[in-house]
Amino acid sequence: MTEYSIAAGIRLREMASGDREHLQARLLREHVTHALKAPFYRDRLAAANIAPENIRSLADLPRLPLTAREDLDHHGPSLWAVPPEAVADLALTSGTTGPPVQVPYTAGDLARLAYNETMSFYGTGTRGGDRCLVCVTLDRCFIAGLAYYQGIVGLGATAIRSGSGQPARQWELISLLRPTVLVGVPTFLLQIAQWARAHHFRPEEAGIKRLVIIGEPVRRPDLRLTPLGEELTRSWNCPACASYGATELETGICECPLGCGGHLHPELCLAEIIDEQGHPLGDGRPGELVLTPLGVEGFPLIRFRTGDIARKYSEPCACGWHSERIGPIEGRVAQRLKMKGTTLYPETVFQLLQEVPGVRASYLEVRSDYDLSDLVRVVVGGVDDLDGREIETLLQARLRVKPEVVVRDIDQVMAAMTGEGERKMKRFFDFRKK
Repeated sequence: MTEYSIAAGIRLREMASGDREHLQARLLREHVTHALKAPFYRDRLAAANIAPENIRSLADLPRLPLTAREDLDHHGPSLWAVPPEAVADLALTSGTTGPPVQVPYTAGDLARLAYNETMSFYGTGTRGGDRCLVCVTLDRCFIAGLAYYQGIVGLGATAIRSGSGQPARQWELISLLRPTVLVGVPTFLLQIAQWARAHHFRPEEAGIKRLVIIGEPVRRPDLRLTPLGEELTRSWNCPACASYGATELETGICECPLGCGGHLHPELCLAEIIDEQGHPLGDGRPGELVLTPLGVEGFPLIRFRTGDIARKYSEPCACGWHSERIGPIEGRVAQRLKMKGTTLYPETVFQLLQEVPGVRASYLEVRSDYDLSDLVRVVVGGVDDLDGREIETLLQARLRVKPEVVVRDIDQVMAAMTGEGERKMKRFFDFRKK
């Protein structure tokens, strides 16, 4: 099992990119060699006539075949590179973009995941004396909560496993146990602050030093905070560090307090940004995020197309780390909308709705139109006096197209988004003809 060191990890992140790339090329060769134990990659690499010894530098990475989400759906078991008896933990993907995929974690994978989160928390400024309230579930085959817990413990900080839900209970724990870091979905962390303020408490004086954000973006494409991010940091009087990860990748990234993109872990992951034809895009240009996790034993993906739109930044960060960074997720490839010749993503609409006072929840419905355009309906819920026409006018002014806006009771909106037994809230309903 690989041994990981925080001190060695810091040195690697402060290293010049040229020196670091020699190590990454070796790790990529080792990763591809191990991936050959998975029947799927044995066949895929043979068909592409690629062998691990052909990989001499990171410039060879684009020669490797891409892996799509559909490959996981149709060939899941053949992507396993270890026998069932070597699996220490079985996780499931959320199932928001397709059927849940079983992802095997070996003991080595869990140690790697813990190190990944330890370095992420270290990058946020979290240290051994901190107490971290983890407002994320650890059950239902959800790997993120376990990852955060292990990373916090590995750093020498204290983990408080509060789980999700119940703002009143969360505030009780904050008052009793005095955490310095909150980990959770931004809308829920804001709910806790709003509950506290409604009951005459002052969340900005609770002693919280930083927020570690999961699940929803709090920054715009230009890295400025969204209205949600601004309200969140103002409510808790501390910076918010957004994270990104996926169960199937067994890897995550997180911003430092400067908020210039999530720091990649160079010994654990390689990142590319590609266009619709699969060609690489340069720094600062939006495209599909492609990730290759390094050192994974159970489920060693190669050039996995995440389906997420983002940008990559390679210049050194002012925090002192020189590792590449990934900007906020701007949308999903599968959720790209075409309205009257204009391309937009649901996330753009959601960020605009954050500027509307009284909107508490929202989702999109999209259907096919006869003129090759999409019919988009925005469903919102919140305070009683929401005016759908005013919201339509705002969206038209900012988007240059006018989606239909429907105002419904907040309970109806939340019921549609949560469904029955869903692990994640659903905010995009695609009824377009396939």
